[in-house]
Amino acid sequence: MSENTVTNKKSDVLLVIPAYNEADSIERVVDELTEKYQELDYVVVTDGSTDGTDVICRRRGYNALNLPINLGLTGCFHNGMIYAWEKGYKYAVQFDGDGQHRPEYIDAMRKKAEEGYDIVMGSRFIGLENKMGGMRNIGSKLIRAAIRFKTGAVVTDPTCGLRMYDRRIIKMFAKLSYLSPEPDTIAALIKHGARVAEVPVRVAEREAGTSYLNPVNAAKYMKRMLSAIMSI
Repeated sequence: MSENTVTNKKSDVLLVIPAYNEADSIERVVDELTEKYQELDYVVVTDGSTDGTDVICRRRGYNALNLPINLGLTGCFHNGMIYAWEKGYKYAVQFDGDGQHRPEYIDAMRKKAEEGYDIVMGSRFIGLENKMGGMRNIGSKLIRAAIRFKTGAVVTDPTCGLRMYDRRIIKMFAKLSYLSPEPDTIAALIKHGARVAEVPVRVAEREAGTSYLNPVNAAKYMKRMLSAIMSI
């Protein structure tokens, strides 16, 4: 694993940006952060990309961890959380490299976390119009029902990937390499006492690249998540 020159830490909030083959969007995502949200720190974790994402990060001098092989989301995020833990960040935010997550919601998430919550999740179903449809919408509802059945907690948008974790949860992700930043892990953490809150967010449309969640993969993902949640 190689690391670009690390910028001076200026915040206690770190955006962890997993990036696998996001060459078409990573510049737009990071440039917006550095130009409009300079109060936020970030680290891009390039997950063995084959499209030059890592080359772009080096050329542009982005704060980045460049993984030489593809580890998948779990391994990629694990490395980002090790970085967050070792650098002493109070909060870490799971933030997509495809431009769909919006940084303007980070402040509201932090304020909610400061009320004593371990995890603060973005929700597309609270107070804002939700345009998600099809299999993904059905899957989200089923996963929401499974989490409520197993934990008693109401999580309105368990599949939204915009999530903020406090220092205690950062340590868990950093120390336990098998923890995946997915709904089943959120359910397990709730079951073991983690306090979770949500804030309303909108998610932008992907402008470049292709989501891996096509109908077939979405169905497989839903089945895997439901099975894992029901087994906790």
